Amino acid sequence: MIPTTPVGYKDGIANPAPLGLCAFGMTTVLLNLANAGFIELSSMILAMGIFYGGLAQVIAGVIEAKKNNTFGLTAFTSYGFFWLSLVGLILMGKWGWFDAPKDNAMVGYLGIWGLFTFLLFFGTLKLNRALQFVFASLTILFVLLAAGHATGSTTIKHLAGYEGIICGLSAIYTGVANLLNEVYGRTVLPIGTVNS
Repeated sequence: MIPTTPVGYKDGIANPAPLGLCAFGMTTVLLNLANAGFIELSSMILAMGIFYGGLAQVIAGVIEAKKNNTFGLTAFTSYGFFWLSLVGLILMGKWGWFDAPKDNAMVGYLGIWGLFTFLLFFGTLKLNRALQFVFASLTILFVLLAAGHATGSTTIKHLAGYEGIICGLSAIYTGVANLLNEVYGRTVLPIGTVNS
């Protein structure tokens, strides 16, 4: 389980949450720097989407399964494959394998991911405040991205980029907080423990 307080692990399996959260967060920040108009969408972002946002999160999800954490398995594996599918959507169109998805298709794609994220948000209510923020802000990000494709509004797309940067930074913070809190055996960076 993604820990809510510093925990020493005795099962011999490392905590995969910092890896998964940092992989998600760093890749999300980079993509949304492009969405906000600060940088171009390039091979740098696509490579991060495949190898860190994608594969590293899938690996984290598999490790969560070994730790018997269904939420971590579902979240990390799903978002890892989200990154792989997003890169696939971009590259298959560029390579001429298939037509690039039209805006209405992207509205459906982003909308279903937004719904999925909103539903997972309810699982975070038993975990910690930092994860609640990550999932709430990610839900908003998917809604804004879908709205940007639905309307064709550059303003909404740029707003989504700014919001996505905040979402990604919150995931990085949560991942690093989990890591440092575990390493030091005390709360170095607070994540807002939820009282059951």
